[in-house]
Amino acid sequence: MPSTLRAVVNARDQLGETPLWCPRTGKVWWLDIERPRLQSFDERTGRHEVFSFDSMFAGSLALHREGGFVAGLDNSLHRFDPATSVLRRIVDVETSGKRTRLNDGRCDSRGRLWIGTMDAEIREPLGSFYRVDPSGSVDWLFNDIIVTNSVAVSPDGRTLYMSDTRRFKIWTFDLDLDYGVLSNRRVFADYSNEQGRPDGACIDSEGCLWNAVFAGHRVIRYTPTGKIDRVIELPVTNPTCVCFGGPDLRTLYITTATKMIAPELLAKEPLAGALLAMDVGVTGLPEAMFGAPV
Repeated sequence: MPSTLRAVVNARDQLGETPLWCPRTGKVWWLDIERPRLQSFDERTGRHEVFSFDSMFAGSLALHREGGFVAGLDNSLHRFDPATSVLRRIVDVETSGKRTRLNDGRCDSRGRLWIGTMDAEIREPLGSFYRVDPSGSVDWLFNDIIVTNSVAVSPDGRTLYMSDTRRFKIWTFDLDLDYGVLSNRRVFADYSNEQGRPDGACIDSEGCLWNAVFAGHRVIRYTPTGKIDRVIELPVTNPTCVCFGGPDLRTLYITTATKMIAPELLAKEPLAGALLAMDVGVTGLPEAMFGAPV
């Protein structure tokens, strides 16, 4: 175990995901997708809060520029204010009749949300990738996705990353910020012959991509050219996503899951389902927010 690794909250999340640092609240926030609930932790006070949703899944999370969050519940985006627990629908990304749900997403500097759907049963390529503009308009980009993940944007906003976890690959695209267009899709990392598969990701201040390897016991840091720069082994089978947080953005938070772990193995993993944190010696970037820039 890395010497600086610590368990921030051990709620034994079934599918902990999408950690985000919120500078307005000074807290780290994350989801437990299949329960479904939003959680926060304040390291200054030790307070852990939980907000439950009346949905099947809570699959994605983003900061809203006007306050609160954008939560992907089932196939719809909602604005959620933790201070009042008010939940307001923004837009349906896909129809409720499909066997899909929203999964990973991330905002760019223009306030757009890039987000994908997935087969709720994690078997067939039923998912698609979308761009949701600050106005709430939804543009379909492409389909044939089993599980959308690893959505991240480079510091200059010109490269977008995404993966299909069940196809074992992370791709990069050229991103035209002015027009919100993706092009030149190419393979960034291939896990086909590796243990584990790509899950949630984030970008640091040096432009490197950090990827949580589900079923792989590790987090990998890639340079912008796709070279493996660092591998951090973890005492859990299923790390799910990463983000940088803390007032100086120097803490790497890692969500994890108890899902898909045999009971006899789970008994040997006391930190499975915990929110983990460690100092990795590099800073992150402020999280982009949904909504038109002022």
